[in-house]
Amino acid sequence: MAGMISKADIEQVRARADLYDIVSSSVTLKPSGMGSYVGLCPFHDEKTPSFNVRPVMGMWHCFGCGRGGDVFGYVQEHENIDFREAVELLADKYGIELHYEAGSKHPETQGSTRARLLQANEEAQRFFTSQLVTEEALPARKMLGGRNFSQADCERFGCGYAPRGWDNLVRHLAGKGFTQQEMLDAGLARQGQRGIYDYFRGRVTWPIRDSTGRTLGFGARKLYDDDTIQAKYINTPDTQLYRKTQVLYGIDLAKPSIVKKRQVVVVEGYTDVMAMHLAGVDTAVATCGTAFGAEHAKIVRRLIRDDSMGAVNLVGPMRVDGEQLSSRIVFTFDGDAAGQKAAIHAFGLDARFLSQTFVAVAQDNLDPCDLRIEHGDEALRSLVAHAEPLYDFVINTAISRFDTSYTPGQVGAMHAVAPLIAQIRDKSMLDMYTRKAAGRIGVPVDQMRDLVKTERRRQHVRDVDVYAPERKPFPDGGQMAAGMAQGPYQDMAAARRQQMHETAVNQRYYLVDDAVFMTEQQFMATLVQIPRAIDPQQFGELTINSFMTSVFRTMFQAVAVAGGLPDPSMPQGLWLHELSKAGGPVLAGVINELAVQDLPLPASEADMAAADPNADRSAIQLRPATEAERAFARQLTARLLDLGYMRQIGGLKLQMSHMVEGPDKIAMLGAIADLERKRAQLKEQIYGNGSLV
Repeated sequence: MAGMISKADIEQVRARADLYDIVSSSVTLKPSGMGSYVGLCPFHDEKTPSFNVRPVMGMWHCFGCGRGGDVFGYVQEHENIDFREAVELLADKYGIELHYEAGSKHPETQGSTRARLLQANEEAQRFFTSQLVTEEALPARKMLGGRNFSQADCERFGCGYAPRGWDNLVRHLAGKGFTQQEMLDAGLARQGQRGIYDYFRGRVTWPIRDSTGRTLGFGARKLYDDDTIQAKYINTPDTQLYRKTQVLYGIDLAKPSIVKKRQVVVVEGYTDVMAMHLAGVDTAVATCGTAFGAEHAKIVRRLIRDDSMGAVNLVGPMRVDGEQLSSRIVFTFDGDAAGQKAAIHAFGLDARFLSQTFVAVAQDNLDPCDLRIEHGDEALRSLVAHAEPLYDFVINTAISRFDTSYTPGQVGAMHAVAPLIAQIRDKSMLDMYTRKAAGRIGVPVDQMRDLVKTERRRQHVRDVDVYAPERKPFPDGGQMAAGMAQGPYQDMAAARRQQMHETAVNQRYYLVDDAVFMTEQQFMATLVQIPRAIDPQQFGELTINSFMTSVFRTMFQAVAVAGGLPDPSMPQGLWLHELSKAGGPVLAGVINELAVQDLPLPASEADMAAADPNADRSAIQLRPATEAERAFARQLTARLLDLGYMRQIGGLKLQMSHMVEGPDKIAMLGAIADLERKRAQLKEQIYGNGSLV
C-alpha cells in the first residue's frame, strides 16, 4: 500500500478544492452576508437553515448540530470516508497528482478505493454506451426507439447496452488496469466458480449518478427471454458508492431546475424520467428499485428548502417568482391497488415534507412513458399541473370505495378513513382534514373527530406543529439528547432538556452581551480569519492574563502551540488546519464558529469576490489586511492589553494592601507605576489623548 500523502500535495488539494462548489452540489445555499452562505444542514434534519459556509475561509459550520471543519472535513462527513480517502477523492476531482512519501505510484494504489470505484464505473459507462451502436444491440435500440426515444435522447441520458457474453466488461476493465477486486467492489462483476463474470449481461443500461454527475451504479432492463435473471429490472447491488435508499436516478440532470423551481416530480422508472424531461418536466427523478423513503425525502428537502417568515416556518406549497407550479413534490403513482398502497406508504414520511406532497394519477393508469407515447408531451405537463395533495388523494381514495348514500356505507367510510387521518402528525392540518372527510362522507364533524382521536391514541401518534419555531438543541448537537430520549424516558428527557434550556436563557449572572466577552470573541475571530491584521509587536505583549473567558484563554495557548501568528506566505487553509490541530477536538467547534462568524467590518475585495458563486477560489492564501481591518485589530488588541494591565494592577494593589512598609512594598509600588505608564502609553499610541472604550 502507498505511504503517506505528501503535505505539499495535501495543501495543493486544499487550495484547489472549491468548498462552495462541493457543498452546493448537495445543499441549496443562499447568500447570508458578504462572502457567507446558509442552507439546510446535510447532517441533521432541521426546519430552518443553520448550516453556514464561508468559502473565502474554506470553512463550514452548523450552529444546529455543531459539526464543522474544512473542505476535507465536509467530504469525510458527507461521503463517510477517512481523511486520506477525502484527500484522494478531491485530488481525483480536480486532477491533482498525489505523491506518497513511502511507496510507489502504482496504478493499483492511485487514489482511494472510493476514487478507483468511481473510475471503474465511469469506464463501464463508456463501455456500455459504445456497445449500444453494435449489431448485437439491435433489440436494445428497438426497445428504446419503440418508446419514442431518439439516438440523441439516448446519448443525453447515457443509455447503453451490456453485451450477452460472459465477461465482456470484465476483460475491458482489466485492460484498463482495474483489478478483479475493484470490479467486485463496484458491483460490476460477480464471483463464480471459474472466476469473475459480468453482473450486467444482455440488458439496456442507465447510469445512476449523484447530483454532481459521478456515476455510482447502473440500472438495467431485461431484453431476452433466456435471461437467467428473471427480474425485469436490476440495479447495482449496494456498494461503498451505491445505496439504493440514498440515490435518485436523474438527480444530476434535474438538480438545477429543482433548485430554481423548488419542485420535484417523482416517477417509478428510468424511461419515465426520460419521458418527463423530454416533455419539458425537467424536475423528474426516480427511485432505484425501492420505495421513496426518508433518505430520499432528505435529499429532496435540502434542494427545495423550507422558507421562513419571521418566526413562522412556511412549509406548504408556495409560489416562486416566475414559476407557475413550484414548491411541491409530485408523485406519479398508478391508480391501481399498488399505487394506492405506495401513496399510503408515503404517509410515513416527515410531516413537514408531506405538506408539500402531491399525487398525479394518469388516465387509464398509464405510466408517464406510455402516456407520452399515446397522448404526447402535453399530457405529461398536464398530469403534473393537475396533481392533488397527497392527503386529499389518500383520504378520497379510501372514501370512494364506499357508497356513502347509505348509512352502512357512511359508517364503513368513517372507519376506513379515520386511521389515515389519525396519521397526520401536523396538528395544524389534522382538524381541517377531519372536517373535510366528515363533509365528504356526510356525517357530523364531532362524530368523525371522536373516531380520529380514538385512532390517534391507539396508534400512539404524537402531535407535531411544523409551523412552530425550532428550539436550538444541546451544544453537543443533540447527541446526548438523542441518547437520553429513548423508549419510556423520552418525555422525561424532553422535559429535562426544556428546563435546562430555560434555565440557561433566563439567568442574569452571565450575559452574552458582556463587553469583555465580546472583545475577546471579536479578537479571536479576527485572529482566525485575518491573522495578518494583527500587529505582531502588540500580539507579543499579550499574555494569558489578557483573557478572562476560559475558552479564549485556552485558545490563546493553542495559538502558541501552533507557533504564534502565521507567516504571511502560509495558505489560509493550512493556518486553520494548524490552529485546529493545536486546539484539538475540544476547540475544533470554537474555531469553526469563529471562522464563519461575521465581523463588523466593511467588505474587503476578497470578501466581495467570494460573494460570487462563480469566483475562482483555487488559491486561498492568507490575504493582506485592509487598513480598516488593521485598525479594528489594533483597537481590539489595545483593549485586551489594557484589561490585562488593569488586572495586574488590581492584583498588585490587593497584595500591597496586606504588606507592611518596607522595600518590597516600595518595589511593588514601582511595578504598579510602570504598569500605569504602559496603560497611558497604550492610550496615547492607539487613541491619542482619547480614552479606551
